Amino acid sequence: MKILAIETSCDETAIAILEIKKTGSKTGFRILSNIVSSQMKLHAKWGGVVPSLAKREHIKNLPIVLKKALKEADLLKPNVNLIAVTNGPGLEPALWTGINFAKELAEKWGKPLIGVNHLEGHLFSVFLKENREFQISNFQFPIIALLVSGGHTQLVLVKDLLKYKILGETRDDAAGEAFDKVARMLNLGYPGGPAIAKTAFQYKVFARPEVLRRQKIELPRPMINSKDYDFSFSGLKTAVLYKVKELEKSDASSFRLHVPEICAEFQQAVIDVLISKTLRAAKEYKTKTIILAGGVAANKELRSQMKKTVQKSINASCFMLPASKYTGDNAAMIALAAYFRYKKMPVKKRAIKAQGNLKI
Repeated sequence: MKILAIETSCDETAIAILEIKKTGSKTGFRILSNIVSSQMKLHAKWGGVVPSLAKREHIKNLPIVLKKALKEADLLKPNVNLIAVTNGPGLEPALWTGINFAKELAEKWGKPLIGVNHLEGHLFSVFLKENREFQISNFQFPIIALLVSGGHTQLVLVKDLLKYKILGETRDDAAGEAFDKVARMLNLGYPGGPAIAKTAFQYKVFARPEVLRRQKIELPRPMINSKDYDFSFSGLKTAVLYKVKELEKSDASSFRLHVPEICAEFQQAVIDVLISKTLRAAKEYKTKTIILAGGVAANKELRSQMKKTVQKSINASCFMLPASKYTGDNAAMIALAAYFRYKKMPVKKRAIKAQGNLKI
């Protein structure tokens, strides 16, 4: 079986082809192609993604990306069994471009079409492998999944395959969105996540010991002690703004010297909250597996600290996170999610529409 998947929920135009083969009781997966065309540089000058611009670029890029995906998979003819497309959540103008393109392909090629939840795709991204060939071994339920990106920050209880319960989510800014906004305050550019992570790393590695000892910038850990599993990063962002104004007022000429320390403290504040809530949920629900996924899962400090803390603090048999190349939006994860969704619930004749606020 071969699945062609399309992903256009934000500013990446992505198409992938996934091959599934069964050998006895084992199911093998192979990524035949995984093409991603990023619009990051186009949106950088605006400091964030502009929906109308994203839509225009998707329309332009989809035929080009499709041609590349088919060529890389050595499928110059539409030899696929199923077409999958992200139908939410995301930017609706962007989602519609992928959906309409997928509908045209399905009609032209005479193939079934299935809509896929973007967040479900991120969940399945933990199974994708660098070498493109992989099998999915048995894993134990329940699972606690932390989905953290520019648009979403959610703690999800995975009761069984394709059965989810949202335990908590952000009440305002998503973690990735907060990174972008703080980076903008500090004139670090877009996207903010990598810029802050790089600057924070430089501070930890290159700052003199006496500088680290007298670290004086402290930021809050919003809702870290709340009894629920919700998040809030708007207050943390505001605290950074106040600190910036305070430092500029006291000594504007040396303000830039404080930027690395601000980045390190802001990043650590976000990480502390994410890890604390995840571990508490894992203990409460007695989970055997913890998943970290989404664009912010590319953050090396978060990956490292989460892994160490999980191994030290709870008796989880498995900690899973995607390879760095699959943390961002891609269509391979959409294809894999589509396989399991299609396997459980074959495609029915129903309209697929963009749902910007679709829940998992």
